[in-house]
Amino acid sequence: MSQPILTLDFLDTPAPTAPADHAHTPSGEVRVSAATSTGRQRKLYIESYGCQMNFSDSEIVSSILFQEGFDTTEQLEGADLVLLNTCSIREKAEQTVRMRLSQINGHKKRNPGLLVGVLGCMAERLKTKFLEEEKIVDLVVGPDAYRDLPRLIQEVDGGQKAVNVLLSREETYADITPVRLNSNGVSAFVSIMRGCDNMCSFCVVPFTRGRERSRDAHSIVQECRDLLAAGYKEVTMLGQNVDSYKWASEDGLEQVNFAQLLERVALLSPELRVRFSTSHPKDITDEVLYTMARYDNICNYIHLPAQSGNSRVLKLMNRTYDRAWYEDRVQAIRRILGEDCAISTDMISGFCSETEEEHQDTLSLMEQVQYDMAYMFFYSERPGTLAARKLEDDVPLEVKKRRLAEVIAVQQKHNLIRNQRAIGQVHKVLVEGFSKRSDEFLSGRNDQNKVVLFPKQTFQKGDYVNVLVHDCTASTLFGNAIQA
Repeated sequence: MSQPILTLDFLDTPAPTAPADHAHTPSGEVRVSAATSTGRQRKLYIESYGCQMNFSDSEIVSSILFQEGFDTTEQLEGADLVLLNTCSIREKAEQTVRMRLSQINGHKKRNPGLLVGVLGCMAERLKTKFLEEEKIVDLVVGPDAYRDLPRLIQEVDGGQKAVNVLLSREETYADITPVRLNSNGVSAFVSIMRGCDNMCSFCVVPFTRGRERSRDAHSIVQECRDLLAAGYKEVTMLGQNVDSYKWASEDGLEQVNFAQLLERVALLSPELRVRFSTSHPKDITDEVLYTMARYDNICNYIHLPAQSGNSRVLKLMNRTYDRAWYEDRVQAIRRILGEDCAISTDMISGFCSETEEEHQDTLSLMEQVQYDMAYMFFYSERPGTLAARKLEDDVPLEVKKRRLAEVIAVQQKHNLIRNQRAIGQVHKVLVEGFSKRSDEFLSGRNDQNKVVLFPKQTFQKGDYVNVLVHDCTASTLFGNAIQA
């Protein structure tokens, strides 16, 4: 199925070389769920903003509403219900959604029967403004209330406004089989937990997605088994902090941590690639790293957000580790998984009271680690967070932007250095489709999550292909297929 991507020029996106596959970091994408076209009476148009967790949630929403008589459509004009699944992690993300709502409401004036709703993190944070003050939507539904959508839609059909943004300590949607509308048919996202207990001072996620809870391990393994049977070749296990995954059976006789869950999924088939995101530096264990080393189908790629290279700033961010701890975890990755294991990160420039010397500490950490990829932002104060309540956003905007430019420049250099390591090596590439520039070339990803382009020959989407890399840019590897 096709999968339109709406590229909004006014969206403040991260550096273009960063990957878009970890759970809570905004990717700069807006995805429109693909059409199902099964003849159902009503049409759902759903746009998903920001992060892979939102894309995964939209598949759950589509599944719930599919059972209620809704097909999805890729055309706003033919929709009966429009839902925006939103992100609150940065101010620009919220501005983007507001501008889109303004466009949609212009469309609604010409189609008064159209229902418009907001899902996700903005729904929880701005419910009163959307419904009562600005009156720009018909329903507002938080991340833990998607099962209530059929009832809420009935209320709106009856002429009422509807809202449910209650957060849950139990909801994991473990029994709902997502409708895979946001997938390329090769790779799929599997949510293993919801919420977050890490109260980072800059982050709204604990307030918009609630407390951390882990999904039943058996349901996760079964979902991955079903995906394998359906022809999928890769799963990415998603969580705000996957390393803190911990599930226990009701009788307490069975307990599963993340390393054990990772192993259970890897054992399903050597042909099923396993990825995960996001890891928290305070929680990633040697047990996880040794499990990765034990199984060839667990990809050698770890997203390990640092946020800053300075210990004082990290304490203000309430990251609960210092620079030395972070360095130790990187050293463990290199020791157990080797120098070629890809590491990516998040970096925030210009956090409250950050000095020039502390900014230089971030640059020095980047030089020390040499990340393969990064998401890089300047600090944007989010209402309701600890930083907004307790700390002064006192770094001038022009200084934030200059520091961010320096961070991006260092990372671009490292992107190229790390990609050059791949030249002359053979990489096992999972084909995801054609290159964006030419149907004569295929595009896929290697073990380290790097994009590889090579001549298509007779290969097809979903094939594993051994590719000898002969060239690269800072964002892409180029090669030719060879015999195994």
